[in-house]
Amino acid sequence: MWTWTALCADTKIVPSWLIGPRDAGAAHQFMQELASRLKRPVQITTDGHKVYVNAVEGAFGADVDFARLTKIYGNDPTNETRYSRAKILSSTKEVIKGNPNPALISTSYVERQNLTMRMSMRRFTRLTNGFSKKVENHAHAVALHFMHYNFCRIHKTLRVTPAMAAGVTQHVWSLEEVIGLFDAAVKKAA
Repeated sequence: MWTWTALCADTKIVPSWLIGPRDAGAAHQFMQELASRLKRPVQITTDGHKVYVNAVEGAFGADVDFARLTKIYGNDPTNETRYSRAKILSSTKEVIKGNPNPALISTSYVERQNLTMRMSMRRFTRLTNGFSKKVENHAHAVALHFMHYNFCRIHKTLRVTPAMAAGVTQHVWSLEEVIGLFDAAVKKAA
């Protein structure tokens, strides 16, 4: 399974995510969900995964400035260790559609968000008892993480939550408010 993640570089909000395979079907599902949550026009930067090209086109049509940042990784033969991160050998920026601002073509913010996600949830750490073995449980944990990240956690550089920066809410949510959403959903389902 793969965790597909979208992030607004300005507000740091994660408007959409998906737990699914790393294939074209999941890419289309992810981009459709993202497109339904954003005002247009938008600028999107993806990594070099080829399935994004058709998925972005299908979800946003011509109403998008879209670029791809492809990084080529390799190993440093002088410093081989089992869990070391691969070294970036080169990167290329490619305009796919529209007129994206070259200065804003970056995947750094979402890469940092992915690190925050991995460090905040033990479910991503192999060889631990917190590692997710059931996809459903993993998806619930990721949803709870992003709810907390977007609405409860004050972002250090913004000094407000990402949801406040995006204008989605006017206050920092408490954990009690988040739990209240679950309680309301359970009552509604009963």
